[in-house]
Amino acid sequence: MKNQLVADILYQVADMLDLKGEIFFKTRAYRQAAQTIEVLDEDIEVVSQENRLQKIPGVGEALAKKIKEIVETERLVYFEKLKQEVPEELLKMLNISGLGPRRVAALYQNLGIKTIDELRQACIDGKLRNLDGFGELLELNILRGIQVMEKTSGRALLHIAFEDGENYLSYLKKSDKVKRLSIAGSLRRRKETIGDIDILASSDFPEEVMEYFVKYRDVQRVLLKGSTKTSIVLKDNLQVDLRVVKDESFGAALQYFTGSKEHNVKMRSIAIKKGFKLNEYGLFDKQSEHYVVGKNEEEIYKKLGLDYIEPEIRENRGEIEVASISKLPRLIGYNEIKGDLHVHSNWSDGLESIETIARFCKKIGYEYVGISDHSQSLKIARGLSEKRIIKKIDEIEKINKKLSDFTVFCGTECDIKPDGTLDYSDKILEKFDFVCAGIHSSFKMNSEEATNRIMKAMENKYVKCIAHPTCRLMGRREPFDLDMVRIFDTAKETNTYLEINSFPDRLDLNDLHVKHAKEKGVKFVIDTDAHNLHHLSFIRFGIATARRGWLEKKDILNTKSIIEIEKILGK
Repeated sequence: MKNQLVADILYQVADMLDLKGEIFFKTRAYRQAAQTIEVLDEDIEVVSQENRLQKIPGVGEALAKKIKEIVETERLVYFEKLKQEVPEELLKMLNISGLGPRRVAALYQNLGIKTIDELRQACIDGKLRNLDGFGELLELNILRGIQVMEKTSGRALLHIAFEDGENYLSYLKKSDKVKRLSIAGSLRRRKETIGDIDILASSDFPEEVMEYFVKYRDVQRVLLKGSTKTSIVLKDNLQVDLRVVKDESFGAALQYFTGSKEHNVKMRSIAIKKGFKLNEYGLFDKQSEHYVVGKNEEEIYKKLGLDYIEPEIRENRGEIEVASISKLPRLIGYNEIKGDLHVHSNWSDGLESIETIARFCKKIGYEYVGISDHSQSLKIARGLSEKRIIKKIDEIEKINKKLSDFTVFCGTECDIKPDGTLDYSDKILEKFDFVCAGIHSSFKMNSEEATNRIMKAMENKYVKCIAHPTCRLMGRREPFDLDMVRIFDTAKETNTYLEINSFPDRLDLNDLHVKHAKEKGVKFVIDTDAHNLHHLSFIRFGIATARRGWLEKKDILNTKSIIEIEKILGK
């Protein structure tokens, strides 16, 4: 599939146009098309061949021609011309917190800075502070931003690795030499960033499976090719390792190559205490070295006196001890969400109409959707004025009359101001079905200020949820340094739900915060923050985070039916 290639080029075109100072709506068109194609559940090559490109939301005639060119030639002449005008290294600077297109352009034009290393040295030398619009504080923030970006360098966000892994599995399943097949490693545990993809197969013909593996169309180069392990690098630079074992060892190998190092060490320790030896080939009697079990994971855990431990929580965070006394939580299932309460429509910065979103959500099995557009102060996202809110409520009422067995809630993602007050008056807030409050500005607060800001928002009687509480953007913006204990305590006291935002570069709250908050008795809502229909599929990554945080169905608001939700919301 060339979906990621097309998306990457369109993203870079948008960034280069930003650096050239092009109007916002032009760059936005490229960026929205890239976002849609990146998560498209069809092969973009097939869509292009069938002349359906203009049916993709946000893709007009001009963009369709460019996409077709990328699909057919794996390049774009327009992009190549832009690269001659804008040094490609400048694009990387846009990922640094505190730097936008205008500032990057100013650095290039005034100081000739065109690489991150040059930028780092200029900050160290104090060369930025006298530039118009910069200053000493921004210098420090840029240095910190460079450190943040480099911290996640070489790792892929979960959704990218997930798509690569699923596509590779689909390819391998076509081989008649493969008996069983599974993703393993950190991707199977659904960690938020992935270093490389591990795939495990069982077969009686390992060499033929390896030969088939390296012929996958997205392989860029082969790093290692053996009879039991082969490693390749994909065209998007993610490494994939395939291990092939005998079928009798498949379960043992899957257990061994899935758990974290700490989880596996403890598992081997338990095996030794019980008179066994555990490795990737199976569970063996320690004295006779006879094979005991190993064909599936369940029998290994059972033989060691443990309930089966789901892959997402194999991190040695107490799961083994709890499994030994049959007290593991029944983790929320990937099919237990009844609706998404944080979706943006074209009333603010979303791509689709409310009715289109509602009909799509009904089609995928949801009972309801919350249209939570931005509030008035967020001008860049077309935040809704109080007059437009009334019109939006009227439209939703009309849609609800047209649709049977489905409900659209009128929500808002209301901005929390620096002093903790909200962007709308209580008189307006009471008109919404669902108020989700979030921070979208003034990110440089200290811990005390930021914590108090969120706590004050939770104390507003109309606020039902806090969106993306720590405000992190992985690889671009560090999370707020919040006093999470106070945040969790206030959420519990005010009966405020905390959001697990499923957008791949957020996954906010993270799994550790989720587990801690659950222990405090806090309740959650899992949302996508979707801005187009394809973003709605991101819900699986929020669910994965919830599972990694030990959440059950009962802990999550939007696992409730429409009848239960309406009672909770007082509607």
